[in-house]
Amino acid sequence: MAAVPRSRRARAAVLPFPGSDQLRGFRLTPSLPSGRALLLGFALLGGAALCYFGARESSIFALRTFQINGAPPRVAAHVQQALQPLRGRSLLALNQAEIEQRLLALPDVAAVSFDRDFPHTLRVFVTPAHSIAVLRRGMSAWVVSSDERVIRPAGLFAAPKLPRVWIPSSESVDVGSPLADPNAARAVRALAIARAAGFGRRIAAVRASDRELTFVLPQGPELRFGDVTELTLKLAVATRMLPLTTGTSGYVDVTVPTRPIAGGNPKVSSRG
Repeated sequence: MAAVPRSRRARAAVLPFPGSDQLRGFRLTPSLPSGRALLLGFALLGGAALCYFGARESSIFALRTFQINGAPPRVAAHVQQALQPLRGRSLLALNQAEIEQRLLALPDVAAVSFDRDFPHTLRVFVTPAHSIAVLRRGMSAWVVSSDERVIRPAGLFAAPKLPRVWIPSSESVDVGSPLADPNAARAVRALAIARAAGFGRRIAAVRASDRELTFVLPQGPELRFGDVTELTLKLAVATRMLPLTTGTSGYVDVTVPTRPIAGGNPKVSSRG
């Protein structure tokens, strides 16, 4: 093997690591802002705070217009009325908790959010409470929402497509409050389940107790469910059984969904 000439060999230079005696002369000095820079920064912060509080207390951003979104005219009117005491207040001074307290107390409002539209508009986004039934007590009636609250008084023939739920004459009814009668509350919960399950038949009336639930269809049979256990399944079975009682005043009993019974049709007395 031929020897590599000395001139072509790689040369490496090793730098000595500086010792403590060599570093002793070097000092790290922290870089701090000068007093003038600090003073200027605090002055800017103070000025911004003064501008904010000045705008908050002045009429520069005074609330003048309410823009209600997502609500039908009746509900929008209630929202407008509830927000009127806030008119003239600065948009910067509006309190979210106060707005929610005012609007969620309305029986026909289920949820609400808002956005400030400077300089003078408050945009309110409303989710109205869904009317699900008409509560009847003697000659009085009220519209009830899906969250079991009494929305408003109604005429006896108001909302004819909504089911009727009857309560005893001794039961009290307060607009804006939850249903006091437990059986009426059960009926409304059952209706909400039926709506969520896509039950497409119109329901004329509902009777409910802790052990019995019955949907009465207009010009048709009763649907008897027993209790509300497995109500979605029972609704599906009842829908399949309904053609057996078309045009009769009979019933479909799905208390035991695996053994439904149809009655009132001369051609069919029962079906397993």
